Amino acid sequence: MNGTLNKVMLIGHLGDDVKMHYFDGGNCIGRFPLATNEVYINKQTNERITSTEWHNIVVRNKAAEICEKYLSKGDKIYVEGRIKSRQWQGDDGTTKYTTEIQVTEFTFLTTKKEMEGNNNNTGNSNRQQQQQPSVNEPARPAHDYNMNVPDPDDDLPF
Repeated sequence: MNGTLNKVMLIGHLGDDVKMHYFDGGNCIGRFPLATNEVYINKQTNERITSTEWHNIVVRNKAAEICEKYLSKGDKIYVEGRIKSRQWQGDDGTTKYTTEIQVTEFTFLTTKKEMEGNNNNTGNSNRQQQQQPSVNEPARPAHDYNMNVPDPDDDLPF
């Protein structure tokens, strides 16, 4: 293989609301922290351990505006993008470094309110889904908002 690959796929929960920054010329970026968890059992103590990893997420322009409008702290989202490291001079003159995920695609999965509703009403299958657009498509009706999730009535061969 002659090429290289820089691709990241994450499913996690927003650690804060999307913070927007606008530039001259109309461009903007949105930033938010994303938490991913790994859960395992400690074999020595038989204790359930959760390890959380935090990721700095960056979305640009229209995608940033969509995220700011529809996402809030605690919402679950799928993001796809690439790792980008950058450096800058801090106010004290020291060089600072950060690693970010530059998002190229995303899909809204569930809101914090929906997850809390599922925990309280596990038997309620007639719950309405919230309209959630994708970065590459305009908003669609709620029943068709995520093409990656199979319809529960679909007869899958596996």
